[in-house]
Amino acid sequence: MEYQQTELKKGIKLHTINTDKFKTNLIAVFLTTKLTRENVTKNAVISALLRRGSKTMPSQEEISKQMEDLYGASFDCGLDKTGDNQVLKFYLESVNDNFLPQKGEDMLKTSLEKLLEIVFNPYIENDSFKPEYVEQEKNNIKQRIEGKIDNKARYALDRCIEEMYQEEPFGLYRFGYIEDLEKMNGKGLYEYYKQLIASCKIDIFVSGNRNDAINEIVATNENLQKLEEREPDYIPPKALNKELPEKENIVTESMEVTQGKLILGLNVSLAEENLRYNTLIYNSILGGSANSKMFQNVREKAHLAYVASSSYLRFKNNIFVNCGIEIGNYEKALELIKQQIEDMKKGDFTEEDIENAKKGIIATIKTIDDEQDTGITYYFGQELSGSDISIEEYQKKIEDVKKEDVVNIAKNVAIHTIYFLKD
Repeated sequence: MEYQQTELKKGIKLHTINTDKFKTNLIAVFLTTKLTRENVTKNAVISALLRRGSKTMPSQEEISKQMEDLYGASFDCGLDKTGDNQVLKFYLESVNDNFLPQKGEDMLKTSLEKLLEIVFNPYIENDSFKPEYVEQEKNNIKQRIEGKIDNKARYALDRCIEEMYQEEPFGLYRFGYIEDLEKMNGKGLYEYYKQLIASCKIDIFVSGNRNDAINEIVATNENLQKLEEREPDYIPPKALNKELPEKENIVTESMEVTQGKLILGLNVSLAEENLRYNTLIYNSILGGSANSKMFQNVREKAHLAYVASSSYLRFKNNIFVNCGIEIGNYEKALELIKQQIEDMKKGDFTEEDIENAKKGIIATIKTIDDEQDTGITYYFGQELSGSDISIEEYQKKIEDVKKEDVVNIAKNVAIHTIYFLKD
């Protein structure tokens, strides 16, 4: 897998991943803009509206028809919260030119043109998004926001993040807020869309058996040529030396649940970027695998949790411990979880634990180039974080982690928020 990046204009980059493992090309366009309370809901609606139609494909039906004409190409879109940014994501997957039934067609060029038109030349009526589309998508987003309580585990994690980041962008819900939807109309959204496209960070990814002309195809695309250079309006990762709280923030919420959801939000303070790799090992030993202290001690031995795990959120330098427990076991479970965190500080884990953690992480690293979207996700993460680490270097950094490195991380971890959802 060979990766290259080219700056097309200031704030607009082309990323190519050359691989012959797949019979398809996957094209992605990512629009990255900073999370703000004012615009978070608008971005959610804009993301949904862009899939509804473009200048020459004015409806979802027409987009679907065009995809079928491209030998069954697939189009999809999504919305992510990555660090203090919101990312609007658009994907188009189509068959590689080498596998077309007849030669002479330029599938990659056509696919790129279709996706770039969807993102940068939407269907507009009288300087407005189509009112019918706007109302439908506002209603869809409303249902999405209202439905966030349906997945109690995800809801509990979102609430813990909201409590930890009350005064910061990362605390915002990625699909926004119902009260903002009422004020939106097609004209206002189109005006905002133009501002977004003129100011956001734009990354275009092409993964596949690369056509040598890809740079020229992208550089000469009329929709991209219209775009101006910009100082991208997004938030690069901040300093790593996160403040460790002296006191835990405890939040309890009641809802109709049969199982308690216990989330611990931990702050990790790092002195330098390279320590993130040590943190991955720390998290794996604490709760990131079936061999972890959380899984083995809290779930298997003490039988205090149905689910007991942890995950590392590197863009914000947090670890989140996630447990599904009997509501009456709250105190016992919390005490045992805290004990695992303290034991990590004391170095109460083995070299075998470290080796198991490394094996698990490296196995995951080796799958990065097994799927085109995971390769794109990896390199986009590198782009946002300002890193330039190849997959081989990533593996080497994991292999080099030693026990004292993990203990040092453990000593720079502290509980910020304890969130408990109960009946």
